[in-house]
Amino acid sequence: MIRALAILLLAGLPAVLAAESEPSDYRMDHYRGPVPSTLAGATVVGPEGAHDLWSAGKTAFIDVLPQAPKPANLPKGTIWRDKPRDSIPGSVWLPNVGYGAIADVTADYFRRGLAKATGGDPAHPVLFFCLEDCWMSWNAAKRAVEWGYTQVYWLPEGTDGWQLWEYPLERITPEEPQPPGG
Repeated sequence: MIRALAILLLAGLPAVLAAESEPSDYRMDHYRGPVPSTLAGATVVGPEGAHDLWSAGKTAFIDVLPQAPKPANLPKGTIWRDKPRDSIPGSVWLPNVGYGAIADVTADYFRRGLAKATGGDPAHPVLFFCLEDCWMSWNAAKRAVEWGYTQVYWLPEGTDGWQLWEYPLERITPEEPQPPGG
């Protein structure tokens, strides 16, 4: 009995050792890898908890999966197709806002997208996600907390965990950048 328990504990040890501790600042590189289990000022939820929030319909879901830009100077006649994104139904896709350092124009895009999704209410519940082991969602949720959002949720498993539970997905497109005041 004790030996079986020891084997089970040792089998789970690599996962415990691989867990990241919560950094004091944004993750600036290597965005795909083990993430912390905490985020100060936010509530961490798993797929089931996220599904409960989604079913209740009172939380804004923000997908922050990056999207590669169309390359400049493509040869004439080249067809460019953005990679499709299947996400949690009803989510707002704000690509590229989860980097550790973002340009002012990206921060403005992020702020406008959050304001639109929450009706301009920083107390409105908002949940951030990307893919499993993606620091982009951690960074975005951390930024929202710093900007004064008070009911921030983070789904570390992202759409990978959501899909594993066989919850629905739908094809979404990125929220279009709007000019300031537009």
